[in-house]
Amino acid sequence: MIVPDPRVAASPDGPPHGRPDGPALGLPAQPAPPVPDARRIAILRANGIGDYVVAEPALSALRDAYPDAEITLLGAKHHEALLAGRPSPVDRVVTVPLVPGVRVGPDPDASEEEVEAWCAERRAEGYDLAVQLHGGGRNSNKLLLRLGAEVTVGAATPDAPRPDRWVPYWPYQHDTVRWLEVAAAAGAPTRRIEPHLAVTEADLAASRAVVPPGDAPLLVVHPGATDARRCYPEERLGAIAQDLADLADLADGAGRGARVVVAGGPSEADRVARVVAGMRTEPETAVGTLDLPALVGLLSRATMVLGNDSGPRHLAGAVGTPTVAVFTYANLADVAPLTRTWHRVLVSWHGGCQVCGRRVLDGWCGHEASATHDVPVEEVREAALDLWGQALSARGG
Repeated sequence: MIVPDPRVAASPDGPPHGRPDGPALGLPAQPAPPVPDARRIAILRANGIGDYVVAEPALSALRDAYPDAEITLLGAKHHEALLAGRPSPVDRVVTVPLVPGVRVGPDPDASEEEVEAWCAERRAEGYDLAVQLHGGGRNSNKLLLRLGAEVTVGAATPDAPRPDRWVPYWPYQHDTVRWLEVAAAAGAPTRRIEPHLAVTEADLAASRAVVPPGDAPLLVVHPGATDARRCYPEERLGAIAQDLADLADLADGAGRGARVVVAGGPSEADRVARVVAGMRTEPETAVGTLDLPALVGLLSRATMVLGNDSGPRHLAGAVGTPTVAVFTYANLADVAPLTRTWHRVLVSWHGGCQVCGRRVLDGWCGHEASATHDVPVEEVREAALDLWGQALSARGG
């Protein structure tokens, strides 16, 4: 696919004509010229924790391209909690109101008056550059264009409003690569594709207050996900965790058996309990006791994380911890780990509800049941044992 060149004026009825200088293929497209004298930059990315992580390489590319600019992440409240006191590509976070079509959540959408007041505050900040790393642009580009920036950049579906510089939003592209293409359109060359999150002493201290240090290698099992359809059956996760814990009982297993900690948020107590029910020996649990810094610290201390396609899995990968996770076919293309040296990905190619069989891309059925249940537990176990052994060998275990 030839990426439209933001240096070529767009036709009002279609994509820009022409092609970038240099090869049409690459990762990503050759960057456009930087925006001159860009001192204040806004980046719209107001979705989940995992969404922030997969966009982090693009955020870092923009930071590198504009080292002297103040970069504001127009994000969510949990981004404030995640990034406060942590080195990151952004200087500050401003929470986006519940704009219809942009933010989702249990609370009602913000009124037009509230949205306009928020946009007026942003216009008063005088952004030189505003970048949309949020989605296809039908709603997010409308919001982007209300910020009053001198130059706007983002992705766009064929029916979305177009910023000054834009790249096509096309299905089944990995989000990390997608947002690197948008960053390139904003003048930021790609530096790396693996997400990175700094771990602070405060993270580690907070995690140790919940899960004290120990000598055994640590396996963190996280059975939750925002979408219940992404949750692998918890009893199976427990059985696999038990297999890793049992390695300590083998004749040559000294120092190789896992210390298991099952972690979850306040709403995931039932899932954690089902993991525990799948084990013969009682694991440690952390349910609703880990704030975001403590969770980051715990994930960074783990030898491996076992779970689903979730924000904590993304965080684990970003702090350098090996992961084994089960994905639906729908999310394999856009958010699964890009590399396999330290990450194992198991895939449900059918991705149908365990109750009614409706596939995830066919819409929400309301059953809140697993759509990854058809992945054989033997496959997940094999991947987990393989990566566990690799991780222990790497650390001299």
